[in-house]
Amino acid sequence: MAFIKKIITLLLLAGLAAGGYFMYWSQHPLISDEVEPIEFSIVPGSGAHAAGQQIAEAGVPVQPLLFNLLARVTNKSARLKAGTYELKPGTTPLGLLDQLVRGEFAQEQLTIIEGWTFRQMRAAIAAHQGLKHDSVALSDKELMRAIGSEYVQAEGMFFPDTYLFAKGSSDLHIYRQAHAMLLTRLNDAWSKRDPALPYKSPYEALVMASIVEKETGQKSERSMIAGVFVNRLKIGMMLQTDPTVIYGMGAKYDGKIHKSDLETDTPYNTYTRNGLPPTPIALPGVQSLAAALAPARTAALYFVSKGNGTSQFSDNLTDHNRAVNKFQR
Repeated sequence: MAFIKKIITLLLLAGLAAGGYFMYWSQHPLISDEVEPIEFSIVPGSGAHAAGQQIAEAGVPVQPLLFNLLARVTNKSARLKAGTYELKPGTTPLGLLDQLVRGEFAQEQLTIIEGWTFRQMRAAIAAHQGLKHDSVALSDKELMRAIGSEYVQAEGMFFPDTYLFAKGSSDLHIYRQAHAMLLTRLNDAWSKRDPALPYKSPYEALVMASIVEKETGQKSERSMIAGVFVNRLKIGMMLQTDPTVIYGMGAKYDGKIHKSDLETDTPYNTYTRNGLPPTPIALPGVQSLAAALAPARTAALYFVSKGNGTSQFSDNLTDHNRAVNKFQR
């Protein structure tokens, strides 16, 4: 009987020791602050045991059997989410388990620049290694259908901003997010517009915003630039803006615009055609959208670069020619 009591006592002590170690292990950081974060992935359909093995195989110093036990005793073994994660210094096994339950995936980011063309945006997305490239084989029109847009033309239909996403996300997720943001910004600005503006639709305002975006890098002048173009539209005067001509030239543009280019008719040549071009020519930012829908109240019909990043605005051709002679010739 004494022998059995000793065995039971030893077993109890061993159980307490194991339980103590288990508690210590579950709350002790897996990697120190001196170690770089470790990236790992959990494949779909993985249970706690398989997840623990995948984490360990990625280089995380976790014991799969203990991780499986931890997931089971906390009733979280069936709640782990598949995806790509990053283990940061100081993370405990309990913290890691909670990370997998919440689906706190490894974050990536992509910045879309104001004034980019859609072609430039597609190139940046295609080059991002953190994305799953589902749109590579799609034409622009097919891509618009894939994201559920009612618009056919892609140019200008995406909002330039920095987007965060889980590593391994489909690139279509970025397109959907940027398109939805553009529509939100555009419709918000449209709802506050001056009804006297010469736009028939929000899309025409977007076209104007893209021209304003490409015409000046000076944020303070965007409203005045928009005011000039709105004035020209109202009186039936040609917009005569070089960025639209350049866009219409496509790959032919070599960094310089010649007189022959201004005389060659394309749907985007605002020297040969009245009104707005058929589509935007770039991705306008929020300030250009605001300028297009709340332009400066001005009598100016002309502007010319001063050569220092700012422009000289004129109400008539005589004053404009003087400004051209002063600043350009």
